[in-house]
Formats: sequence, structure tokens, C-alpha cells
Amino acid sequence: MASGRRLAAIMFTDVVGFTESAQRDEAGTLRRLREQETLVRPVLTAFGGREVKSTGDGLLVEFPSALKAVECAAEIQRRLHERNVAEPASRLEVRIGLHVGDVEGNGSDILGDAVNVAARLVPVAEPGGVCLSEAVVGQVANKLPFRFERVAPRALKGVRSEVGLYRLVLPWLRPEIPPVGGTTPRLAVLPLANISPDPKDEYFADGLTEELISVLSRLRGLRVIARTSVTPYKAHPKSIPEVGAELGVSSVLEGSVRRAGERIRITLQLIDVATQEHTWSESYDRLLTDVFAIQSEVAEQTARSIQLGLTTADVEAIRSRATSNLEAYDLYLRARSIGSLLTEGDFRRAVPLLEEAIRKDPAFGVAYAFLAHVLILASGDLVPRAEGMARARKLVGRALELEPNSSEAHSALADLATQDDHDWELARAEYERAIALNASNANAHMGYGGLLLALGELDAAEEQFRAAVEVDPASVSLRRAMVVVPLQFGDVDRAAALTRQWLADDPVPERTHLTLGLGYARLGRKEEALRELQRVGPPKDDVDRLGGALLRATLGEPEEARAVLEAWEAGRIAGFVPRDVVVALYAWLGEKEKAFALLARTLDERESGLWVRYPTMLFDPLRDDPRFTEMLRRLRIPEEAIRASRFPRPPR
Repeated sequence: MASGRRLAAIMFTDVVGFTESAQRDEAGTLRRLREQETLVRPVLTAFGGREVKSTGDGLLVEFPSALKAVECAAEIQRRLHERNVAEPASRLEVRIGLHVGDVEGNGSDILGDAVNVAARLVPVAEPGGVCLSEAVVGQVANKLPFRFERVAPRALKGVRSEVGLYRLVLPWLRPEIPPVGGTTPRLAVLPLANISPDPKDEYFADGLTEELISVLSRLRGLRVIARTSVTPYKAHPKSIPEVGAELGVSSVLEGSVRRAGERIRITLQLIDVATQEHTWSESYDRLLTDVFAIQSEVAEQTARSIQLGLTTADVEAIRSRATSNLEAYDLYLRARSIGSLLTEGDFRRAVPLLEEAIRKDPAFGVAYAFLAHVLILASGDLVPRAEGMARARKLVGRALELEPNSSEAHSALADLATQDDHDWELARAEYERAIALNASNANAHMGYGGLLLALGELDAAEEQFRAAVEVDPASVSLRRAMVVVPLQFGDVDRAAALTRQWLADDPVPERTHLTLGLGYARLGRKEEALRELQRVGPPKDDVDRLGGALLRATLGEPEEARAVLEAWEAGRIAGFVPRDVVVALYAWLGEKEKAFALLARTLDERESGLWVRYPTMLFDPLRDDPRFTEMLRRLRIPEEAIRASRFPRPPR
């Protein structure tokens, strides 16, 4: 084609896992590459595409219009999908990136920023998927029978300005959120015993346990119990049948790690809970630098033992190496071995370790994602909300640039979209993506449940909360969430039954009793509400005092609420107090102007949890005021969800 500047639609294709596949089976990989070219080239011709050049494992193609480029991309992926259905044992998956812009002809080649942008879109696409720039979507929207879903914004290497990103929604690629329960194999990785000469290497065993859980969680078709639910067995070991019964697992992986200088010895055994027999056992006596290969081998051996079929994407996921810098990895393990990260002490210890890990290896994507998660947890409590969220946003963007298929990074981005942006469409897509990548991601299930709760999809919210509990059954905060949904329906008796089922060992039962008390009060069942208040006992701190005062105010006993508000206004309330509770106190005392003034301020400062708490009893005195509805619209709460939040809800 002649030289000169022109507007063109540009397509890049890339074969998924080509390099790694070629190392394992060069002849077979090259054969599939030729098959891809044979399949794709007729489609290019049919839609007017000009093959500019081969990029080794892909193609650069120019189209006269964005319309033809999108139609062509969809047809390529359709044909490849049909081919893979017919030959599942040797899948051939391609990623496609599409952009439109000015190019400079250089003989038969094309050059320019637009070409660079199109190339950078390819890694953003999922295997078998198509990633499009906003420029392409702007030209084809409403002209094609396809739907386009916005993808999280992220920095593209070598691209100075931000590019709006979309995915082409192909029906066979919609992320499948695995069903809760069922016959899916469930595995618990018990804390590895530290038998190193130096007791200080305990963190290494703990961190390695966490990493094995993380790698095994990438296996689709397997549920892996979260670290928080297996950690108690370190201090209080139990028999395999007891562990199996308590965690609801069919297999248990246990073992030990010994670190001595530059060498490690890891001994592992996979045990079938039903028979208590070893499915497999192995000892790995290697250099410390082989720790990543060991993790991948364990995951593959486990998959074979429980008869999971591994796809190309599975193998690629479990063999991916987070970092090659052992110092950075060691710092990361130290951070992962720290407790819940919800206390100021844990937070202050973890953050510098992760920051140093990133300094040691600026391409350590997992460390960026974990630090972002820590900051989101701490924002508004341990760090100023605006500061914490802004920093987390940058970290998530970098994490996704480095690890596009990181479930943790997609989950963190969904948290930001929910809590800070109130971008429900993006949040839904990102939570679904995170769960599709790792069905054992309890944080993603929990966050998605909160989002669905805010959107009024209560049954779906309960399903996600239940999924979170299934992979992290020891988490009290997740079990508390199970009580929330029936309260939204006004079914306080079911909420009480779930409390007995899920929260018998709640270390802070006072808050659950207050929650149930509010549920009874909402239904006018004063005697039962007072019974729950009596179970709370004397307040242990000012937060408990606020909760008790609120419950009494809803029961027509305002004196304590007035005293608490006076203390809060005078600055005598210690610790973090959710402003929404203060708003509720004003509301239930009939001081609506003060309630709305404080609520408006918290919204301006992004300090309010109104987006998820608005259907609760806290705001019942404000619900019929038009100002309250306007505030919900400001948060982009759907109109049907606003209407459905009026109490009582229709029965299920």
C-alpha cells in the first residue's frame, strides 16, 4: 500500500501462551500457529483486512473502517471457539486488540502512535477475547449487534495519555461465576510447620502457606479454603477428619518447610479426608530460587490427583512467576504472614515491607495488588480516606498493567469502583472477573455481595455472602454478613436463626445483638428488642455506647442518645465512629436538619457508607424526605433499588 498518512482501524492478534507452550512442545505449538494463520487469513480477506505483517505469534492487520475490524474480530473468535469445542485437548486461544487512529504508511508497513496503542491493548484482552479502545466503540456503537463492556482504566506501557478500554461481550466468554456448593472439590492447605534451624524463619513457612493457597486457588474447578480459616490449626492442631468436617473439605494438604541458607526443603502430602490415605507425597530439596517452580509443581500434581482437567489458561496461571527477585519475595512473604491487617500495628508493619518489596522489584505486580488491598481496608480509619483511596488507585492500575489476570487486582479495583466511585457497572464487571479468575477469592465474593445489597438484589447478595463463607468459614465478618439479608426483608426470626447457626463463637457478640435488636424494633417487637439490648450488657467502648443509644432511641427512649450526641459534638467520643450512626441518632431524635447537614458533609468528603446502608433502619426517619432520595440519586443508586428499599419489603 502507498505511503502517506491516513486514518485506519488497526488489529493486533496474539496467540495465548505461545512462548511457554513452544518450550514444552515446539512442534505442536508451531503446528497450531500455522492452523491459526490458516483459519484467520480468509476471515481477514472477507472483511477487507490487509495483513501488514506477522509478529511471530500473531498478526498486524489494517482495516478501512472500525466497523469491519470489529466484525472481523468477532468472527475470528467465533471460529476459534467452535474449533476449541471440537478439539478441547489442544485449545488454540487468541487475544485481539483494536484501535483506530492516524497511521503513517512506510511501504507495506504502517507506523505511528495508533499502532503502538493497538499493540498495548492485546494483553488487556482475556484469552479468546477482544479489547477495544474507546475510539473504536465510539464509531461502532449502535451499528452492530454486539454489546461493549467498559474495562478498568489502566496505564498502557509507552502510551502517554489514558485510553478508554472496552471488551467485546462474546456470549461464550461471559465470566462464569462458579455455583456455590455442589460437587466442586474443596481443599484446605494447613499451615506448614517451620523446621528450620532458625525459629525466626516462621514467617517464611507462614508466607509460603499463603502462597500455596494463592497458587492452588488459580485452578478452576477447585475451592481452596482461605488462610484466615486454616491459621487456627497452627496453634490447635486437629485430626484430618476433624479438619475435613469443620471446613467442609474433601482433601487436605499438609507438610513442613526447612530453610537453611540458600537451600529449602519442602515436604508435602495430599490426604483424602474420606479415606485418610495419602493421595500423593513429595519432598522438594532445592535451591531457594526454585521456590516458584515448586509451587507450580505442587499445583499441577494436586490437580492431577483430584482429577481436574487443566486448560492452557490454568497452566499459564499457575506457572506464572510473580517475581524473580528473592529479596522482594522475602519481604512480600513477611507482609503476607502478618495477621488481619485491620489493627494499626499490623498495618504499620505490613506497609513498609510491601513498599520495600516494590522498590526491590518495580515489576512485582502481586505486591502492588496486595498493598492496594491493605490501603483500601485502612482508608477512613488508619489513613485519611482520600489519601488511601488515591494511592490504592495508582497501585491497582500498576498491578493490572503488570498482571492483567490478577484476581486480587480486579477485586481491589471493584472495591474502588464500589466504595469510592459508585460506578456500579464497572464494579459488577470487575467482581465477576475477579471471581471467574479465582472462585476462592473470599474478598471478591464479599465485596460483590455488598454491591448487590446496595443494588437491591438481595437473593444474589446472599448467594455471594454464602460463597465467601464457604471459602473462609472462620471469618466472623463474613458470617455476620449472612445475617444482613434477612433483616433487609424484615425476616428477623430467620436472622436470629442464622445468628445461632453462624455466630455461636462470635468474639464480639454485642454488635450482633444490637443488629438483631434494631431488626426487632423495626417490626415493632419492643420486648424482643429490649431482650437483645440486655444481652449486649454494659458498653465496652464509645462505639458500643452509640449503638445502644441508637437502639433505645428507636424504642422511644431518647435520653441516652441525646447524651451521646452532646459528647460527640464536644469531641469527647474516642476512636473511629461511623458518621452514618451519628446521622441516624439525629434522625431518630427528630433533628432532621442536623441529620441532613452531616449526611451532606460526609457525602462531600466521601466518608459515608450511605451507598450500602441506605435500606437499613438507620435512615427510616429520613426516607420520605425528597432530600434523601436526591442523595441516593447522587450516589447513582438505581431508581428501582430506591423504591424497593421502602420498608417493609414484599416477602420472598
